[in-house]
Amino acid sequence: MVLGAGIAGLLIARVLSESFARVTILERDRADGARVRRGVPQGRHLHGLLDSGRAVFEELFPGCTGELLRRGATAAEVLVNTRWYVGGARLAATPTGLTSVIASRPLLEDVLRERTRMIANIAVREGITVHGLVGGADRVTGVTLDGAAETFAADLVVDATGRGSRIEYWLSDIGAPVPESERLEVDLGYATRLFGHRAGQLGGDASVIISTGANGRGGGAVRIEGDRWLVTLAGMLGDHPPTDPAEFREYAATLSAPDIHDIITDSEPVDDPVPYRFRSSVRRRFDRLTAMPAGLLVVGDALCAFNPLYAQGMTVAALQAMALRECLYAGGMPDELAVRFHTACAEPVSAAWRLTATSDLSNPGVTGTRDLRTRLTNRYVAQTHRAAQRDPVVARSFMRVAHLVEPPAVLAHPLIAARILLRGNSTASSRPPRGSAAAESTTPAQSGASVWPHHT
Repeated sequence: MVLGAGIAGLLIARVLSESFARVTILERDRADGARVRRGVPQGRHLHGLLDSGRAVFEELFPGCTGELLRRGATAAEVLVNTRWYVGGARLAATPTGLTSVIASRPLLEDVLRERTRMIANIAVREGITVHGLVGGADRVTGVTLDGAAETFAADLVVDATGRGSRIEYWLSDIGAPVPESERLEVDLGYATRLFGHRAGQLGGDASVIISTGANGRGGGAVRIEGDRWLVTLAGMLGDHPPTDPAEFREYAATLSAPDIHDIITDSEPVDDPVPYRFRSSVRRRFDRLTAMPAGLLVVGDALCAFNPLYAQGMTVAALQAMALRECLYAGGMPDELAVRFHTACAEPVSAAWRLTATSDLSNPGVTGTRDLRTRLTNRYVAQTHRAAQRDPVVARSFMRVAHLVEPPAVLAHPLIAARILLRGNSTASSRPPRGSAAAESTTPAQSGASVWPHHT
C-alpha cells in the first residue's frame, strides 16, 4: 500500500509492482487533468527535473519523455538552450550531455499517473484520507481510514504523503520509535505568474535561471506546455516576492540579470501571481533508528523535504525508487526490508542534503553550525562559479554534478581543480548589461552560493 499519488508515490508503486502481487495507491485528492492537486501547494510553481531523475523516469516508464513532449513540454540541452546565471554572470555555454524536460507539475503527474494506471496489478483509489497506522513497535500491518472507522491491511505500507506527513504522530500512536529530525530554517517565499510566449523571446532559448544573489533573491522562467512562460520569483529569509502585479515586475528588476524582467515586461500575463512559502528543510533520520517496525517505508518529501530552490526533490525520490528496486532484487528477509531500504537510500539523500544545507548556510541569516568544512566548501564553490562563467570545461563538470549525474568529487579532480583555481580567483566577471540594482556586486560568502534551482 502506497500512501500518496504524487511523484514519489507513483515511482515507488511502479517498482513495487515488480515484486508484489497487488499494489494499491491511496490518494486524498482527485486528479483533474491540468489542475494542481490541493495536496501539492507548490504545484503551480517552477519545478526542475534533473537529468538523472529524467533517466529514472524513462527507465521505469519507457517513452514518458516522448509523451511529455507530444503534450507540449519542452526539451533543452542544459547550457546550450537554457541560460544559467550564477553570481550575476552567465555560465559558459557548452554541451553537457544533459537534457532538461520542462513541463508543469500537473503535466508531469498526469503522464506518470496514466502510465501507472496501465499496470495491471496497481490500483489507484482517490478521495481517501489515511488517519493512522495499524500495528505496533515491531510491525506495521495496515492503516486506518475515514476517521479510524475502517482499516486496510497490507504486507507493506509506504508513506509518500509529502512534506505534510504525520509519520511521527502515527508512529507514536502505535508505540513505535520516532526518528530524530534535522531542520534548517530558510523562510523561502515564491510568487509565480504565467505569461504568453512570443517567438524570438529570450533569443529562442527555453529557459533562464538566475541564482539567488547577495540580496537573497532569484528566479526562473521556463517555457511550458500551452506556449506559455512560467515565471517564478523567489526570496529567502522573509524577503518574499509580492503578488501585486506591478510589485511583482519591480521585484524581478532587482535580480542579478535582466532576462526575467525582460520577459515579464514583454509578455501578456495569463493569470495573477500566486504565492508559496517554504519555512524549513526537514530530514527524518530513519536510517539512524536502531529498531524500526517491519512493513513500513518512508519516501520522498516525507523522508526528506529539501529547500525547493535546488530542484532535488523529484530526482532524489527517483533515486530512492531505484534503491528500493535493488533491495527487492537482492532478496533477503522481508522483515529486514525497512532497515535495508533506509540504509540504502541514505546515500543519495545525504549527498543532496549536504549540498543544499552547505549552500543555505553560506547565507549569514540562516541559523546553523558552520564548521571549517562548510566554510572551506563555500569558498571553493564560489571559485567554481566564477570559473564556470569563463571556462566551458568547468561549467560542464559543474552542471553534471548539479544534475546528480556525477559526484561532487569530480570538481576536486586535479585537472578540474587546477582550472577552477586558475580562473576562479579573479573577482572580475561578466556582468549583466544593466548598471542598477540588477547588476549589484556580491560578497564572497554569497556569490551565487546556490544555483537556482540547481546546486552543487
